Amino acid sequence: MRIAVDAMGSDHAPESEVAGAIQALRDFPHMNLEIVLVGPEQALRDELAKQGGDTSKISIHGATDVIATEDDPAEVYKHRRDSSLYQGMLLHKNGDVDAFVSAGNTGAMMAVGTLMLGRIRGAGRPTIGAMFPTHEFGKNTVVVDVGANADNKPQHLFEFAVMGSEYVRHVLGVPRPRVGLLNIGEEKGKGTKVVQEADELLELKAQSAGLHYVGNVEGRDIMNRSVDVVVCDGFVGNIVLKFGESFLNLFKNRLKAYAKKNLFNTLKAAVVAPVLKNMLSDFNYEEHGGVPLLGVRGCVIIGHGSSSGLAVRNMISQAYTMYEKRLNAAIEEALQNASASTEH
Repeated sequence: MRIAVDAMGSDHAPESEVAGAIQALRDFPHMNLEIVLVGPEQALRDELAKQGGDTSKISIHGATDVIATEDDPAEVYKHRRDSSLYQGMLLHKNGDVDAFVSAGNTGAMMAVGTLMLGRIRGAGRPTIGAMFPTHEFGKNTVVVDVGANADNKPQHLFEFAVMGSEYVRHVLGVPRPRVGLLNIGEEKGKGTKVVQEADELLELKAQSAGLHYVGNVEGRDIMNRSVDVVVCDGFVGNIVLKFGESFLNLFKNRLKAYAKKNLFNTLKAAVVAPVLKNMLSDFNYEEHGGVPLLGVRGCVIIGHGSSSGLAVRNMISQAYTMYEKRLNAAIEEALQNASASTEH
């Protein structure tokens, strides 16, 4: 399998991307990977030489332009075609690679991915899903959407539910994912008009789409393992995601402040720190790598801007699993089944 990596996407590019590629080849020999680093050729050759390791399965595809976080996604597609982000997506579109991963501009990744790859049949809009830790170690809840779409119709929320459910079933290995609709209460009739109509639509089409829909859920249900997939619009989902990401930093800063008060506190903090680090590892986005762009005709993973080599390594692993499990085919089939049942 060939995976293209936007080598200039992260805040620490190309160091993180090169490190992640080398780690993936070392740690996942069973995947039989070939990795294409996309970016300035000389800079990437220099970084590969600096980091060393086995680079026999790493090649370089030249691209001179670099997309910044603040760059306009539409401009990237129209006028920044020699950028590492655009060139990596182009390799994927042309079938030169099987997947593309980037820790670059999320809006640009979504725009370029949607316009260049196109949407799978039955998907009105693509969506971005993110994994949240739960009280069960190694078990996560996937929230869709977390920022791709700020204003949705009930049909879009239904499609997000299907895409999220198929992702959890095929990539995370949960046989019958429980799907909940994020609301301000579990009772019927709660929430906005769009959410109420989405609830009705999910109940109507759940069986034909292969969904195990459990109804409305609240914010506290995201991490208590009561469901496997939580559906919401991107405006709400992105706020939930950013709030969740802030928790780990808050905890770290609180612990540091406690340790600085006196020597006794420092000793206590040193004793519990390794245990806490292990307990909170699921909160670290690097362990998950990135988030999938679901609903496009391709395999695309979007990473955090501050991604390390470990995060890039895990993005590559996630892309491999999505491709191997034929996720897009499963999503398309579920959406088509739901559409056919409505027509009849």
